[in-house]
Amino acid sequence: MITTEQIKQLRDETSISISKCREALEQSEGDMDKARAILREQGASSAEKKAGRELKAGLIVSYIHSNQQMGAILEMNCESDFVAKTEDFITLANNIALHITAMSSPDKESLLAESFVKNPEMTVLQMIEAVTQKTGERIDVGTFSRIAVLG
Repeated sequence: MITTEQIKQLRDETSISISKCREALEQSEGDMDKARAILREQGASSAEKKAGRELKAGLIVSYIHSNQQMGAILEMNCESDFVAKTEDFITLANNIALHITAMSSPDKESLLAESFVKNPEMTVLQMIEAVTQKTGERIDVGTFSRIAVLG
């Protein structure tokens, strides 16, 4: 039997709707790890369905490392201004800019495939898919650049 506490825990971890968390827990027969995997798969599927949608909004973020010797600037795109202003979208963009600074990602394809520097269990693409699942909009990385002081 799935408990309210399990649903709440999964919801708190993922920020995904209560009904989706309940469904994932029912599918996994209460196994939290399997439920997380189900939600990740659903996120990927959701992102694929939105692939053809036009990106008309977004923001530019930057990250400067604490040593002030390197940094990155990133264009992050989404479908609407509403989503571009959400905490989830802004946090995602800032985390990806930090990742670009730390990992020196040479191109978008490599960036999306890399394990996220702050959570190696997720790729950058999986992070984007998770936010896509939460917001219901297509999200994508635009242009980005990393710069470092020569030395």
